[in-house]
Amino acid sequence: MLRSTFAVVERRAEHAVTFFYSHLFWNNPAMRELFPEDMQPQRDRLFAALTHVVTHLESPGLAEYLGQLGRDHRKFLASPALYAAVGSSLNAAFAHAAGAAWSLEAEKAWSEAYGHVADLMLAGAREAARAGEPAWWDADVVRHLRYGEDLAVLTLRPRQPFPFLPGQYVSVSSLRVPRVWRTYSLADAPRPDGTLELHVSRIPGGVMSTALVDETGPGETLRLSVPGGGLTARTEPGGLRTYICAGTGWAPVRALLAEAAETEPELKGRLFVVARAKEYLYGRHDVERFRERLDGLSVTYITSAPGHRKDQATERLLQSLRACVHWAAHDVYLAGPPGFLTEVAEVLEELGTAPDRIHHDTLPPVGRFTVRPNTAAERLLGPPPPLWHNPSARAPREP
Repeated sequence: MLRSTFAVVERRAEHAVTFFYSHLFWNNPAMRELFPEDMQPQRDRLFAALTHVVTHLESPGLAEYLGQLGRDHRKFLASPALYAAVGSSLNAAFAHAAGAAWSLEAEKAWSEAYGHVADLMLAGAREAARAGEPAWWDADVVRHLRYGEDLAVLTLRPRQPFPFLPGQYVSVSSLRVPRVWRTYSLADAPRPDGTLELHVSRIPGGVMSTALVDETGPGETLRLSVPGGGLTARTEPGGLRTYICAGTGWAPVRALLAEAAETEPELKGRLFVVARAKEYLYGRHDVERFRERLDGLSVTYITSAPGHRKDQATERLLQSLRACVHWAAHDVYLAGPPGFLTEVAEVLEELGTAPDRIHHDTLPPVGRFTVRPNTAAERLLGPPPPLWHNPSARAPREP
């Protein structure tokens, strides 16, 4: 019942989610101030979470996922009253979007399912609170370095201990852009002085990235969410691995290499660093430092040729990957823009890398809905990829 009604609602995703928020704010005006002014990213992420739940109903990891989601939602000040209001508006939106497909049985199924989801999320939030975990961490900016016009490296010092794993990411909020949270990877392993590093590329029209790159300076305070993500070290000591990064995808790969340099200096592996042009290889100094510390690490830099389109770098990378061997024996850690991840992962599978040995996080879609099939026949011939919502998030272990 859940899947059949959701299949109908999914075809009218944008309409359904717009109705949902209109219903929520009309009936609960005070809740509007909990949400950002620009609701488009929020609408996308809501539907991404719904899609993940519906496509993983029998998954043994669903309860853990929802507990982590509730833990993360503490940064939104999500109260039991908010969960109840959301459930009421979600049912109203689904009934409106499903039309004739909605029934008393469907309403009962969704009410029970949402109640279960809310219980698991609230349990995750309570467990985090009992453990003394804050809803967010305040962190002071201690350094802000610019690389060209569009890139900044920010060094932060959290005011409380901030446990995380190398390769994870955090959501960041700034008072310059109230109630907006955007995701950035942490660019180092835990440091003795407790500082963190973020690599931020300015996105055209991106309010948070613009604020962090152009306006934020030392002395300002940012907020950090609970760390998440699954791009963490999985390889057994002595195992072969390949790291592939593009743009600010260098940040999580840098963190993984920093961890390896401390725990496994005899590492044997390959590193491919991709940029649209040579001037965008902002991390080259750090790459060379890791090459000195990790004798078994081979490094390849790949950029587009001068005067050529920027996506030529990806084509050159794929040629280089095809020239390498023993892919079946390698774990691959992959970081970069979503389209880059998809294209490279497909080629890696063609070359013999098992899908479960290709590790990457995919960031949530922002600003658009994926086009969904309109009929059952379209769905059968071309099933849509599920929208993302942190599919492999894991709670951080103590460093």
